[in-house]
Amino acid sequence: MADWGTRALERRLGDGLRARLPGWMAETIMFFAKQAWAALFGLLILAAIVISKAIWQPDWALTRYDALVIFAVVTQILMIWSKLESWEEARVILIFHVTGTVMEWFKVSHGSWSYPEAGYMMIYGVPLFSGFMYASVGSYVARATRIFDMKFAPYPPLWMTFAFGALCYINFFSHQLVFEIPYTNGMIFDLPDIRVPLFAASILLFGRTRVWFFAGKKARWLPLPLAALACAFVLWVAEYIGSTLTATWLYAGQQQFQTVNWAKMGSWYLLQFVAFTTVTLVSRSALIHHVITPNDRDDIIGRDAGVAPAPR
Repeated sequence: MADWGTRALERRLGDGLRARLPGWMAETIMFFAKQAWAALFGLLILAAIVISKAIWQPDWALTRYDALVIFAVVTQILMIWSKLESWEEARVILIFHVTGTVMEWFKVSHGSWSYPEAGYMMIYGVPLFSGFMYASVGSYVARATRIFDMKFAPYPPLWMTFAFGALCYINFFSHQLVFEIPYTNGMIFDLPDIRVPLFAASILLFGRTRVWFFAGKKARWLPLPLAALACAFVLWVAEYIGSTLTATWLYAGQQQFQTVNWAKMGSWYLLQFVAFTTVTLVSRSALIHHVITPNDRDDIIGRDAGVAPAPR
């Protein structure tokens, strides 16, 4: 099974912690350990960015960007070969890789950010490892759902969530598009940035949805928008490392060591919903459309495999 590493972590680390520490402390440590395990792919990519920046020399035959592409490809292959990711999760990652790369091409071509170093494995000024950075977000969402035995309830109608995810993705492009209106002597029309309405829509659509998960034996939950905001903050930190500290990419007008604008968290918040709805394209077993109130792991995953928790 693809989750053998997760179960080994639960047995070896979790049982040891629970035997030696107070319950709340053991659960807290397990929560962050499982978070790191779920984000393994992204953490490895981020570590490669930091380490390569520290050691790379300009006279080396292989450019740093190309080395990052090779590292990302090999890491992805090893994740699947070792069954740390399932083929189902790999499909999610591929979808998000493609959608992320397309967005990179658009944003770089419109001057939103740039990649200042040279490389051969680049298309339209975008190094191919950038798609893997987006893929790491999809990987985290898919793996965290499995590792924490997550359930999302009550979950809105699927067509609404797909429409919302599509609007979030489209808005990354549309607010930078400019059109010339015919027969108006060159009048220019640009589409508005609708992220504020999208923020409000995320609360209306997902405000009742609880993310049920396990760090220990007891079921815990967070509102889905709050979970997305927490993930957005983590991604902002990754952005800080990737741009401010290592200058692997730079935003328009940004100098190295200049802090990433906090407003970027809004973009990452909406991207979380794009990632999540992408995951639900291929995996819907965690989605429950009624309210649930589980107490323990059996309640949340069903005492028989595949049985959904009963409604309240």
